[in-house]
Amino acid sequence: MRLSPDHPWGPLWPDGARIPVVGVAGWSGAGKTTLLEGVIRSLSATGLRVGLVKHAHHRFDVDKPGKDSYRLREAGAGQVLLTSGRRFALMVERPATQSDPLLSEELARLDQSRLDLIVVEGFRHERFPKIEVYRPRFSERPLHPDDPAIIAVATDEPAAVAPGHITLPLNDPEAVADFLRRHL
Repeated sequence: MRLSPDHPWGPLWPDGARIPVVGVAGWSGAGKTTLLEGVIRSLSATGLRVGLVKHAHHRFDVDKPGKDSYRLREAGAGQVLLTSGRRFALMVERPATQSDPLLSEELARLDQSRLDLIVVEGFRHERFPKIEVYRPRFSERPLHPDDPAIIAVATDEPAAVAPGHITLPLNDPEAVADFLRRHL
């Protein structure tokens, strides 16, 4: 997939994107991760190379207490690269005063030359093409009426979606993946 400024979503592509970027946004507990798991599986099965940027709203740790890398990071190593023949993970400590990251900064960390599509979970307040996961009983309020960057709404209650918005079946990740393949 190539990034084209002539694409209908072109004005929404975030700074730093060299390939298409599409987000999944919604309130906690709405089902974003479950939907993305199926969508990414479907897209990957057709040969697309998919990258993921996931925003975490709280302190998180991908390392395990007691492991050597954890102990050395806790001792003061500001960057820790865990590496093997199969994968690597780079953990970088940010200052405690650091505000939430910007999507454009995080996109720059990915090797976009090895990807066809970047899927983003979170960053709902930033402007880039997003699919909202909206389940009225699990969402504080719908995002799509106030966010022109929402290109579709994945929901289990289509009647709750504001008129004029594309609706997708929340419980059918293959349909959401097909939507992305058709539009990208």
